Amino acid sequence: MTFRRGVLLPLVGLAVMTAAGCDSTEPQSTPTPTYRLEPRPVRPGEVALDGHAVSDGDTTFFPIGLTTGLDMLVGSHAEFAPKGEFVRVRVVVTNKGRSSVLFNTRRQLLVLADGKQLKPDDPAMLVKRQPGQFELGPADRLEFDLYYDMPKGAQVVALMGFGGPTLTDMKDATGTRIPLT
Repeated sequence: MTFRRGVLLPLVGLAVMTAAGCDSTEPQSTPTPTYRLEPRPVRPGEVALDGHAVSDGDTTFFPIGLTTGLDMLVGSHAEFAPKGEFVRVRVVVTNKGRSSVLFNTRRQLLVLADGKQLKPDDPAMLVKRQPGQFELGPADRLEFDLYYDMPKGAQVVALMGFGGPTLTDMKDATGTRIPLT
């Protein structure tokens, strides 16, 4: 049996590639390592939320705690009563983009069961020393509270999250609905 020069080598290469693809001893891919963040207890009256992360542009929202029925807020220099009752939403935001995002906490709206949307309560945010806006760098993550003054007996259903303006969404006018139940 004679082979012409140049024919045998491609056939041998094909056989080797086929055998390599059928090898059952190939190592399995390993999962990507993750950070080990210390668990911590919820605050008095707070309910830990079992939701999931929701994105709006390059910003990812992950609500982790909800407190309703707060009849007083105590800060470092003041006590403050609501017109109705205070609601506190603990949220983690992450910038998944490649540039910084100017994040405005006062654009985040609380959605009630009757469809009404509430802006964060400025005096409550000031008393509890929560940020008004901040620059969220690429791959940065921040956890903070949002405070709302809602009518007594109203029911919270969602948060309308507005990520900061990005290169692809300069106005971020629509936001993203994030369930809180």
